[in-house]
Amino acid sequence: MTTAHTRIDQYARRIAHRLDGGMQELPRDIQERLRAARERAVDARMQPQWQPRAAVQAQADGTLALHFGPESAPLWNRLASLFPLLVLVAGLWLLNYDLDDLRASELAEVDEALLIDDLPPTAYADPGFLQFLKTGVAAKAADDATQSD
Repeated sequence: MTTAHTRIDQYARRIAHRLDGGMQELPRDIQERLRAARERAVDARMQPQWQPRAAVQAQADGTLALHFGPESAPLWNRLASLFPLLVLVAGLWLLNYDLDDLRASELAEVDEALLIDDLPPTAYADPGFLQFLKTGVAAKAADDATQSD
């Protein structure tokens, strides 16, 4: 025990001694009520305190594990601890959905360019075909803009 703990313990003992000394001057019914209140306080202190249900614990091999604690805790606490995981999965799913939509629109632009433009057959086999379409469409839009002015 450290010196700070020793001082706190001595101070608590002095307070308890003073309170016990003044107890003899009180009427008997008040002494009984104080005794009952003291017993309830000690019993409440002895009851196990609530502990968090989920905690991350480091394992000996350097990995992390999710620990849910004693099995007597309510099911609601476990489900509430899984809520952030569900939000993360939903966010990743929405992100994937949005990226798939973006890819589909890019492919639609390529298909549109294939169907509208007259291209030589060698253009389909060219590795830079997508770049050709992008620069060709951009150049065509710039030419249209200068011609309309």
